[in-house]
Amino acid sequence: MKQSEAASSGHFRENIVLYGALIANLGIAIAKFVAASISGSSSMATEGIHSLVDSGNQVLLLYGQHRAGKPANARHPFGYGRELYFWAFVVAILIFAVGAGVSIYEGYEHIREPSAIADPTLSYIVLGIAFVLEGASWFIAVREFDAKRGGQSWWQAIHDSKDPPGFIVLFEDSAALVGLVIAAVGVWASVHFEDPRIDGAASVLIGLVLATVAVLLAREAKGLLIGEAADPQLVHAMRTRLEAEPRITNVNHLRTIHTAPNSIFVAVSADFDDELPMGEAETMIEELETQLKAISPRISSIYIRPEKRENAILDLAAH
Repeated sequence: MKQSEAASSGHFRENIVLYGALIANLGIAIAKFVAASISGSSSMATEGIHSLVDSGNQVLLLYGQHRAGKPANARHPFGYGRELYFWAFVVAILIFAVGAGVSIYEGYEHIREPSAIADPTLSYIVLGIAFVLEGASWFIAVREFDAKRGGQSWWQAIHDSKDPPGFIVLFEDSAALVGLVIAAVGVWASVHFEDPRIDGAASVLIGLVLATVAVLLAREAKGLLIGEAADPQLVHAMRTRLEAEPRITNVNHLRTIHTAPNSIFVAVSADFDDELPMGEAETMIEELETQLKAISPRISSIYIRPEKRENAILDLAAH
């Protein structure tokens, strides 16, 4: 029982960013739709759709995390880790198609057939509460991501990250905060200038913000889905260890690919000393695998292939 509770606690802590964003977005979505139905604000309705889409995205990412944790089997010998990357790509598509698409359409309709906002007070209250909740979710996302980025710049850390939920929530929350500001300005300007079309224009602008975020997320998710190499520093550390082995005359190539955020497959082609007996070569390979795995716990599988340097060069040229 205690082990089950510990596992549940560990799962929640690991996904605190997703759970925090999900709880915040569900509450905010309900409040925005209620305010939109009372006030008649297009940008408020758009923001409600935005929060609802974000809630669905968090559910999909949690599902992806669950699927990615399935153990390897004969059909999927490297596990299901990259399924998380698939769901991250789906999230990007949903943000673009549903979030941005509906927002732009709603704004266009409101510009074409404008209707005045009955009472902006409720909208302001809901937007203020939403800003506080979204800000709290954004703060959690920033804190968690900041703890992992090391000395990298924010953009470089996002580009190099192999864990989509962290940077997706960060993008979503940032877009949500920008959207709330746009919605507030749209409501105010629409009432102040007595032109309800401004509120519709704010909806279109929110849609464009979501479309931009979706394109950026799709770009990052696509790279992970296709397959990205491990961190260059980790690759350098492994190559240095291999080159330090006196019975290896040349490291022809060292290739890596992330099969999950915390799982890396390593393939090595190395030219062994011609005088090295087969038995000693097998023992050396086992020792090298143990030493390489000790460099990083993320290294899950290693394949070391003895290959003449000339043959490796010809093989590279052929490809």
